[in-house]
Amino acid sequence: RHPLATFFHLFFRVSAIITYLFCDWFSNSFVACFVTILLLLSFDFWSVKNVTGRLLVGLRWWNQIDEDGKSHWVFEAKRVSTTAASTEAEARIFWLGLIICPVIWTVFFFSTLFSLKLKWLALVIAGISLQTANLYGYIHCKLGGQKNISRITSKFFVTADVPKRQTGRISEDRIEEHGKTCIR
Repeated sequence: RHPLATFFHLFFRVSAIITYLFCDWFSNSFVACFVTILLLLSFDFWSVKNVTGRLLVGLRWWNQIDEDGKSHWVFEAKRVSTTAASTEAEARIFWLGLIICPVIWTVFFFSTLFSLKLKWLALVIAGISLQTANLYGYIHCKLGGQKNISRITSKFFVTADVPKRQTGRISEDRIEEHGKTCIR
């Protein structure tokens, strides 16, 4: 059980959304509101990517740059033998928070665009970017072990130069790069 990780998984996300909604009531300074929300979004991105994903669902992703300067995305999934009811609830909270918040930021994008509050547009785009980056990474981790996501996405996106996948083995852990999930 990880109640503290579950709390912080939702705390930064919900705080950023609430601050965005009610910032004008508490402060007249656009810069103070902007910086506060951006900091909350950054704390959320870091905590979800580095802590809560690993603790609550056993998934992790990161970007690694090799000696040649090429970027490699690494996706890792822990092999879990038995799951207690409390960890299943934590996993549901993790996935619901991970999916619902980017949807909310997308709604904020359209409302900001249509209400012509263009000064907030950069912040909303940052919110969408950070939230969907985590969502993309964790979906890649979750589904990568069951299906080859690159095959699924290649049907929708045709790319001319796709780098070859590399697979490395570290002791008993399996780490696969460029779109495959590792099982740990």
